[in-house]
Amino acid sequence: MTVPSSAPTAPAAYWCADAWLPSGPARDVRVEVADGRISRVETGVPAHPGDHRLPGVVLPGFANAHSHAFHRALRGRTHDDGGTFWTWRERMYALAGALTPDTYLALARAAYAEMVLAGVTGVGEFHYLHHTPDGTPYAEPNVMTEALRAAARDAGLRVTLLDACYLTGGIGRPLAGVQRRFGDADVHAWAERSGAVRADEHLRPGVAVHSVRAVAPADLAVVADRARTADLPLHVHLSEQPAENQECVSAYGRTPTQLLADAGALTVRTTAVHAVHLTEADVALLGSARAGVCLCPSTEQDLGDGIAPGARLRAAGCRLSVGSDQHVVTDLLGEARSVEMHERLAGGVRGVLAPSALVDLLTRDGHLSLGDVAAGQLVVGARADLVAVRTDTPRTAGAAPGQLVLVAGSADVDTVVVDGVVRVEAGRHVLGDVGAMLTAAIDAVWETAR
Repeated sequence: MTVPSSAPTAPAAYWCADAWLPSGPARDVRVEVADGRISRVETGVPAHPGDHRLPGVVLPGFANAHSHAFHRALRGRTHDDGGTFWTWRERMYALAGALTPDTYLALARAAYAEMVLAGVTGVGEFHYLHHTPDGTPYAEPNVMTEALRAAARDAGLRVTLLDACYLTGGIGRPLAGVQRRFGDADVHAWAERSGAVRADEHLRPGVAVHSVRAVAPADLAVVADRARTADLPLHVHLSEQPAENQECVSAYGRTPTQLLADAGALTVRTTAVHAVHLTEADVALLGSARAGVCLCPSTEQDLGDGIAPGARLRAAGCRLSVGSDQHVVTDLLGEARSVEMHERLAGGVRGVLAPSALVDLLTRDGHLSLGDVAAGQLVVGARADLVAVRTDTPRTAGAAPGQLVLVAGSADVDTVVVDGVVRVEAGRHVLGDVGAMLTAAIDAVWETAR
């Protein structure tokens, strides 16, 4: 079921003409690596004989804090008839109903390899394809999770498996159609199944609430308690669409954010995804909880969701991160840049978020939202995740190293090192032609869907 992946052993040391340290850009940086961790960092030093010289500016590995890997098969296939988020969702459901463990593995492997090409070293997979299309559990209840584990291993990144509790098709409505494959019998069945997932070097368990439309308040509290007792990250789609807010207020007399807070599901472990349509009270609640907020600008643009109040959330105390979500593009540098560009469009002012803040949400803070405190910084003891972004391409030529995040994109990523192992060099993944992998995987899925 898996394709063996091999990668060259990492060199003992990397030399960077420019590297992004916690204090910002630094010159002539030498990074030594042992057992997948950074063992020494020196600045202002020449390269030693045998050092692996990295081009451009070297950043810590990127975190893609919100992914639905199977959505990658929708790219370029949903734009022919306009519509809204809700009409797009029907296309997504058709795709969700067609996947098998084998086609899911092939698609996720290719999607993850594309992420690594873009500099991603850790991904938060918001996972709700749990059962067969009619809702019957597989003989191995977590076989779809195991496909994601294998995909992460083969592609060469780490996945935080955000196992989503998804119990209703809307507030007070049963699951219908393909939604049945998303749902367990009840919240306790979800907890038992998801609790059987074990961690290894490729997969870290986490939990998720699909949304307040899909999990009732009493069940929210059960998920929140599991996150607390097991010290797991908890992610939730929050206020992506006005209809979600209206439905929640009508049913419960509270906004989705207040509902989460009342259920104990709003803590420093929580990451709210999208958080577009918030009241000022919602922003204050998220900030006072020191919750994370994952912004997905390319998806929010593509689906017409709106512009999230990222700067206000950050000022209130939230930790920001970014995700590629439905993978309309896989460009985490572009997602980070778009957070600032959305602020400029909304407020008419430039420089709301400094380049250093954008690097933080792309790296350190993104990994924190995934429960990985050892990733996202070029410091001794951290994971040896390095991303070399070229400064001599038509897009980046002439850019100051400290402003590279505002101009570079995935096509400018040259070398990617994950846990001390080179996975991408000269813009090529060790697995080979990722475009061909994606084409084969996507064609196989849609052939089944027909």
